[in-house]
Amino acid sequence: MTNRSALATESETMPENPLTYQDKLASLRQEINRQELNGFICPRTDEYQNEFLAACDERLAWLTGFTGSAGTVIVLEEGAVTLSDARYTLQMKDQIDASLYETADVSDISPGEWVAANAKAGQVIGYDPRLHTPRQIETLHAAVDKAGITLKSVEHNPVDAIWTGRPEKPAAPVIMFPEDLAGQSTKEKRELIAHVVRETDARCCVISRGDSVSWLLNMRGNDMDYSPLTLSCALVYEDSSIDWFIEESRVSSELRASLGPAVMLFPPEELEERLSRAHGRSVMIDRSSSNAWFEETLKSYAVGIIDHKDPCIAPKAIKTGQEQNAIKQAHIREGVALTRLLKWLDEQGASGITELDVADKLEQFRKAEPSYRGQSFATIAGFGPNGAIIHYRPEEQTNRKLENGSLLLLDAGGQYLGQGIAGTTDMTRTIAIGKPSQQMCEDYTAVLKGHIAVARARFPMGTKGVQVDALARSPLWDAGIDYAHGTGHGVGCFLCVHEEAASISPRGETPFEAGMLISNEPGCYHEGQYGIRLENLVFVRQGARCKSTGKSMLQFETITNAPFAPSLIISEHLEADEKEWLNTYHKTVIETLSPYLDNAEKLWLANQCQAV
Repeated sequence: MTNRSALATESETMPENPLTYQDKLASLRQEINRQELNGFICPRTDEYQNEFLAACDERLAWLTGFTGSAGTVIVLEEGAVTLSDARYTLQMKDQIDASLYETADVSDISPGEWVAANAKAGQVIGYDPRLHTPRQIETLHAAVDKAGITLKSVEHNPVDAIWTGRPEKPAAPVIMFPEDLAGQSTKEKRELIAHVVRETDARCCVISRGDSVSWLLNMRGNDMDYSPLTLSCALVYEDSSIDWFIEESRVSSELRASLGPAVMLFPPEELEERLSRAHGRSVMIDRSSSNAWFEETLKSYAVGIIDHKDPCIAPKAIKTGQEQNAIKQAHIREGVALTRLLKWLDEQGASGITELDVADKLEQFRKAEPSYRGQSFATIAGFGPNGAIIHYRPEEQTNRKLENGSLLLLDAGGQYLGQGIAGTTDMTRTIAIGKPSQQMCEDYTAVLKGHIAVARARFPMGTKGVQVDALARSPLWDAGIDYAHGTGHGVGCFLCVHEEAASISPRGETPFEAGMLISNEPGCYHEGQYGIRLENLVFVRQGARCKSTGKSMLQFETITNAPFAPSLIISEHLEADEKEWLNTYHKTVIETLSPYLDNAEKLWLANQCQAV
């Protein structure tokens, strides 16, 4: 997957004298007024509800300058706000002009609550139905209706109307994903989804998530940075046939032949007409993930709606044996690149290198691997205070030099596809530059203890992420600290780095199942000082039965290969079983990576992985 900076792509197409953020806001207010609205709500997403966006869909960044992966901007005739979550509190302050926009945490005030508090009774606030789910619209209505404020679905997005130099929509060719890596044919997957359609007595099912369509059709794409997706949607019918809405020129004859005659291609412009054919029947949609345009369109044609969770999510989250093998191979390649980077960092120390130098060097090591296809997200290399910004990424204006006496938080991931190799990686290590303080070592060891607690966990079938989450936080709670993000998320197979599956978090209500790929990433952050996070990916595995109940048990298998930082570990703070896990893990790292390293690299790795 070729990496392109969304902002760089935009700047290449911007006029010589680009609008300032103040100009853009004023222009948007004029367009809102022209459309007879009193305000507009614009979330950072696209019509497929993707996390990472094509350059043409980066409306929030273009309008406000905020480049976080989650957020909503609301513009009224008087007053405007940008909302995001706790991960981006500091980033919003740094990137957004406070004279133009308020900033707020959505945990303190929701978009609907802000509109209800700041708009006036009788006013009309617009929204683009392609950028909100039906559930989100219901939540907005619940907040604004009682304030006498009207929400209006608009046909033309006001931001798009004023966006000068907006990048073109992607049109990259579709990539075949080999069946020998997928472990299931498209036909098998179609039958699986059609069975769910028949059970609900629906005419068809809308599949609108990019990763779901990619998984279902054993294909990938190159329409955006970080996620190897093709922006398209599909209708799966009760007889397992599929209408796939994509430009025909993007699909090779080889892929068309592999899909077979049951998969019909249609231009995206024909989607509405195909939906209207379900008149008198019902269509299944996921009201939590499909955009509201589908529901509004179906209702306009008197088509019934069946709300059902996207039926691709569960089987996609449980990796086949072939996927698991391919994913492990990808993690070996990522581990080799990371080990070389960590060795380089150890040698460079405080020699004048910067955060951007670290990110660039990691890319250099990765690109030596033929199966490397690009990053799975922008590398987070935060030194000192920047490491305390949870989803920080280095840019020229924030780029820090690495100096003695503080920590570098490095969170990075890659996309890999090659012979027997396919995977999406995500790992985090925290590195001391020079001699760390005692407090840094205590914090690091507490985070490591939480990480080990999750890695060693054994739990019965039916256990949810909210239960496992407490294991990671307990050592940190003992030290009087916590972190404002989940402990783990699902990860795809050469797909999205954040995939819906079971999650390890206070909101994790989905039970774990064998075959899921989950991250394990507790952290600790001191604003203005430093941040610590330690992340590996783990497979959920079937374990032994519980001796007392006979119930099936599950456990985790760690597949990330990279050493932890010995200079930051206080071994006296680790229990015997924690030391055993750490020593076994490091032994596995040496055995797994050594065949791919030269003698100097092997020696360095062995030194890093000495038993505690």
